[in-house]
Amino acid sequence: MDAKYEEIEAKFLDIDVNKIQEKLKEFGAVKIGEFLQKWATFDYPDWRLDKDLSWIRVRDEGNGEISLSFKKRLGAVDRNASSNDEGMQEIQLKIDSFEKATDFFKAIGFVVKHTAEKKRIRWVKEDTEFDIDIYPGLEPMIEIETTSQEKIKTSAEALGLNYEDRKIFSSSQAYALKGIDVGSLVKISFEEGLIKRDN
Repeated sequence: MDAKYEEIEAKFLDIDVNKIQEKLKEFGAVKIGEFLQKWATFDYPDWRLDKDLSWIRVRDEGNGEISLSFKKRLGAVDRNASSNDEGMQEIQLKIDSFEKATDFFKAIGFVVKHTAEKKRIRWVKEDTEFDIDIYPGLEPMIEIETTSQEKIKTSAEALGLNYEDRKIFSSSQAYALKGIDVGSLVKISFEEGLIKRDN
């Protein structure tokens, strides 16, 4: 796999949003903005991508941009949250219409696994992004994405986070830690909550 498609990131769970933002400011990071992001994930009708621990996502970034991504967990030991993955492959494109992309995938035979949303507060320092993410039904978390694990460790320590507590996994695994199977959900919404699929 081309290295440019591998994300170098880690999540830290159950954070205090106000304290972390104070630390980010002290650390010299700059706040970019707060966004409500909405997305849909797609798979073949036989869920072959899910079986391969991968998925396709169309996301409204909440800042006027729309992205189309293929994502795949790398080095996953199991499907749940018992251990960290080795990383995440992501191939991302910028597109101009959430609705057209959704219609496109449906037209060629894909199905919507679920729709979801989250609130994201983004801070940046040099080549490091700090995304505070708030999902329906979960405690806030921060995702640090940069160019090396060493930089993640340095950044985490500056924010008062324990590097050994990092999680290298998807938000679905964060839900799994709370006993919630995202695969059983058709919608993840602040207003409507976690809606199970009918089957």
